Amino acid sequence: MSSSSKINTIGITSVSFSKNLKLINKLKSKTNYKIIINNKGRKFKNFELLNFLKKCNYAIIGLDKIEKDLLIKCKKLKGISKYGVGTDNIDFDACKELKIKVKYSKGVNKRSVSEEVLSLMISLIRNLFVSCNHLKNSKWIVNGGTELSGKTIGIIGVGNVGKDLISLLKPFKCKILVNDIINQKKYYDKNKLIKSSKKNIFIKSDIITIHTPLSKNTFKMINYKSLKLMKKTSFLINTSRGNIIDQKDLKSFLIRGKIAGAALDVYEEEPPKDKNFLKLPNLICMPHIGGSSKEAINNMGLAAINNLIKMIK
Repeated sequence: MSSSSKINTIGITSVSFSKNLKLINKLKSKTNYKIIINNKGRKFKNFELLNFLKKCNYAIIGLDKIEKDLLIKCKKLKGISKYGVGTDNIDFDACKELKIKVKYSKGVNKRSVSEEVLSLMISLIRNLFVSCNHLKNSKWIVNGGTELSGKTIGIIGVGNVGKDLISLLKPFKCKILVNDIINQKKYYDKNKLIKSSKKNIFIKSDIITIHTPLSKNTFKMINYKSLKLMKKTSFLINTSRGNIIDQKDLKSFLIRGKIAGAALDVYEEEPPKDKNFLKLPNLICMPHIGGSSKEAINNMGLAAINNLIKMIK
């Protein structure tokens, strides 16, 4: 990179990246630019994000909302490297208009997410979570649920995570129904997957798991109408983006026992404020940790660093 470059500040907004000394030192070894980090220990509020990014020529961002109104005020900003795989928080049109480069890598945390989903499937269907909570409340209730083996699994979104999950499910010999906007017949045939409509997946699946990006087409895709199609004995898992599910509708179905249970790692707002929803006995809830294994954090961090360095060379 040119020593005559006027670029001198790289900002890191992600909390987990900012806390990771190994990644910070790796970035320092790649550049002589000043590096500033998020030392709040939490996601920046809107005004904090603006004040932070106004100082930056380049930024490594996580889940921060990168919108046009913000970008217009960040006169120095020339490039953004995404830490993680979801990009629905970035206004790409605004970045293009303002000549701000954006780079990201796909699939770098897929195993972290797919392992979480597999563990949630087993926890839900074998009644592990509910049984654990009963026993913690001095209730000895023996209900071992059913086995995952041989069940019908519906996977909506067959990208990097969906495919990795399919590989993990092979020993369980499940019947797997799949739905994706991309035609993947060759892959489906090779792995004995059944291409299905979303409606058919909702009707027939014992467990449904969502692995699509958030877009205008997937916004609140899971709602009263789709939940009503599900069996009373079926489960729903979402580790993708919170707004893919209408949370109020899901809450209603869980309270009334219209579906057996659900597991969420993502929410309409994060952290979620509806404490009654989180306390539902048939809901497993995690604080958006699917892609945050130590290995995934390292992989995402290295990818973000490499993409950033490519931009500033």
